[in-house]
Amino acid sequence: MADVSVVERPQRWDNPFDPDMTESDVEWVMTLQPFCDMDESGFPRNLSLRDVIRNDSRITRYREGEIIIREGDYGNSAFLVMGGTARVILSPPLSARELGRREIKKKGIWGALSQIWHNPRAPEVRDRAQYYDRATSGGLGAGENDHTMLGDIAAIMEQHRTAQFLVGDTFGEIAAMGRRPRGDTVFADSDAVLLEMRWQGFRDIRHRVGAYRDYTDRIYRERGFEAHLRETALLDRIDDDGKNRLMKDASFQSYGTFEWHSTYKTLADLTFNERLTHEPVIAGAGDYPDSLLLIRSGFCRVTENFGNSERTVGFIGRGESFGLEELAHNWQYEDEIPYQRNLRALGYVDLLVLPAVTVEEIILPKLNVSQMSTPVVAGRETDEVVEAEDGMETGLLEFMVENRFINGTATMVIDSDRCVRCDDCVRACAAAHDDNPRFVRHGMRHGKYLVINACMHCTDPVCMIGCPTGAIHRSPGEGQVVINDATCIGCAVCATSCPYNNIRMVEIRDEQGSFIYDDQSKALMQATKCDLCVDQLGGPACQRACPHDALRRINMQDLSGNWDWLTDN
Repeated sequence: MADVSVVERPQRWDNPFDPDMTESDVEWVMTLQPFCDMDESGFPRNLSLRDVIRNDSRITRYREGEIIIREGDYGNSAFLVMGGTARVILSPPLSARELGRREIKKKGIWGALSQIWHNPRAPEVRDRAQYYDRATSGGLGAGENDHTMLGDIAAIMEQHRTAQFLVGDTFGEIAAMGRRPRGDTVFADSDAVLLEMRWQGFRDIRHRVGAYRDYTDRIYRERGFEAHLRETALLDRIDDDGKNRLMKDASFQSYGTFEWHSTYKTLADLTFNERLTHEPVIAGAGDYPDSLLLIRSGFCRVTENFGNSERTVGFIGRGESFGLEELAHNWQYEDEIPYQRNLRALGYVDLLVLPAVTVEEIILPKLNVSQMSTPVVAGRETDEVVEAEDGMETGLLEFMVENRFINGTATMVIDSDRCVRCDDCVRACAAAHDDNPRFVRHGMRHGKYLVINACMHCTDPVCMIGCPTGAIHRSPGEGQVVINDATCIGCAVCATSCPYNNIRMVEIRDEQGSFIYDDQSKALMQATKCDLCVDQLGGPACQRACPHDALRRINMQDLSGNWDWLTDN
């Protein structure tokens, strides 16, 4: 029998963050704080510190005035200044124009009406002037190093309160610890060299190096904890002393896969029980309720035990909590009960964990009568066909959860029993977007309900992660996810990242209907998608145009206005 060599397989490095990262680059990083003080023996052979740096980080050079991160963008990486300096804008924030974003103005009544006869006849027409310089220089579509440049830096320094990051300083940890919008804009105020580490490496170093974990936890407490408390309605009556106690006693946990959008379609082919094995249990029915769980980002499935399996009865997301009902019951009544339901991570979930004793001392005494639960019926389990929480039929709820449609704040749902296929929705969409419909009228079906391939304006917009110019962003007013044609470079990062296939890459034309090419004779591409008629009076034209109320744009985080429509059988 031939000899067999057995080696340990790396966990994830088929796609390194920067394929051009060299050994000399790694050695340079290892000479810097905090890496030079880390004990490499704390890492296993198949996940060494040097391997983490080589595969999960990249060295990027920025010119003076280039934006590194923008306030409001979604991110999954942290930064370390290796050379030069960077500057964070504290207040007031930069304008949408300065950030390379789309400045949106609502059309008036005349502007809305005139679209009917002023819209171009050719598809995907753009103003050629806004692309000319980039198209002839190869800039459009140049890739991830095509960063937005700020204008007059001296004027920005005079008009904004800023702080400087020097060599060895880090920023971006909040987004790396839990997928959240960037809190501030950071730009290079001199030619700068930065190490960017994606979340996987950041996570592994935190796990292996206690001092680094303590440091980043402290950074989070200083920069992000207060903001999270403000977002959680349950804690709005806690005074400063109570918040300080919560900050001291809280711990942070994460579950699941950060890049859930790259794997969930594969999981969709599995059976329900097989999918559950890929959803880590955060809290189990029957477990002692020793903590209150606050969701910082992501979604959780709430299930009840059902025979030898489970069934979905609800879902919770950012700003919501799990365990309050049981903790409140045990605080008020003598008969202590365990958690009544299971909490599972859907994709990636980031949590704040508050110990039960802290909740009993700080939170529960502050709750009003409406927030305090009635006695819980312990051990609830039934084989009856039930409605899920708030009245949605369990099959429809599980369909929404399985396909992550719960992510949407404007999920397009069509009731096919009411729809007469008149296409008024498509024509209205086209009229509102230069004769270019921004959705495709097909999608996944559950019974009579069809979820259309149109941008859902997600709570967790993974399409925004990685856009090099910030072209895809949330509108400053109502938070719709929109694309700025003027700064989109056609790299297709957003279209590739969208797990719902709701962003399309299209070849663009000039005002005469001719395709626009770059100097390499390649047709210029742009990302397009539904913008929820952000500049139209009255909101989404598709919904307004439906003559039979067959189409709704539904906020899955607030279903209260659509229960009658969804449960009309």
